[in-house]
Amino acid sequence: MKPITAKLLMRGVWEGVPQAVFIYTPLCGTCAAARRMLEVTEHMLPDNILYEMNIHDIPELVQQFQISSVPALMLFDGEMDVPSMVYRMNSVEHLLNEIRKVVVR
Repeated sequence: MKPITAKLLMRGVWEGVPQAVFIYTPLCGTCAAARRMLEVTEHMLPDNILYEMNIHDIPELVQQFQISSVPALMLFDGEMDVPSMVYRMNSVEHLLNEIRKVVVR
């Protein structure tokens, strides 16, 4: 997963680029487990789909997209400005299905 800035994320949203963004905090144990699952998931996805952001760096996006907890996965389909949110990181298979449903068609 590559880090992405709020500016680059919003440019992608405006340009209609499908993308998935993992929202985390550095000291969160659940976030670390979700990160490991997403790292496995990433190998089964096209390049430049999955990004990451530290929630402490994006207070304006937290408010704009009403991110309620971490870990979170924001899924942008390239058509809507409002992302689908995934808060339950059940398994690699679950995450892959959620990303494919919205981002990769």
